[in-house]
Amino acid sequence: MQCRAASLSCDPVDQHPSGQLSYQMAFGTYQDALQMVGSATEPRIAAHRVSGARIQLFAAMLRDANPSYWDAEFAGRQWGGLLAPPALLMGWLIPAPWLPDQAVGAARPAASLALRVPLPGNTFINASNDVEFLEPIVEGDLLTAVEELVSVSPEKQTRLGVGHFVETLETYRRQDGAVVARSRNTLFRFTSGQVS
Repeated sequence: MQCRAASLSCDPVDQHPSGQLSYQMAFGTYQDALQMVGSATEPRIAAHRVSGARIQLFAAMLRDANPSYWDAEFAGRQWGGLLAPPALLMGWLIPAPWLPDQAVGAARPAASLALRVPLPGNTFINASNDVEFLEPIVEGDLLTAVEELVSVSPEKQTRLGVGHFVETLETYRRQDGAVVARSRNTLFRFTSGQVS
């Protein structure tokens, strides 16, 4: 399947015999992209609750002895449970790339909203990411995220080439509806090798 600017969609494409999923970007004009500003994804719900085992595996890989990750009694008094490290925020909602009971042709996870913005340009680079944590995320929480397209810049000339900055805002909620975090991301979509 290919990305279609007219439908403003970007479909997953299996390009590797292993079945590893990859995505193609949507292509279109700056005016096409502006029509998407303000649009948002359907809520994505994590497949699993925040896990103490994953918290501790992550902390172990970093050799981080923070008791908020290891000491259930301390973390319970301080946060209400083992605290999820901030760097794991996006990881809680990453779907498994393959499941044993996945049927052929089954629905696959949608590409990031930023990849579905129809623009010229064959590559992108992440320009910035700003995350604000509003509530602790703890073991047992079930997270949901919604991504919104905030803005698309007019064409800009940079050292990398000519392109557009695409800004998205992802809002994370826990099972009681409380907003726990907001992640603002900006990427630069451009055509590689095109410097004027």
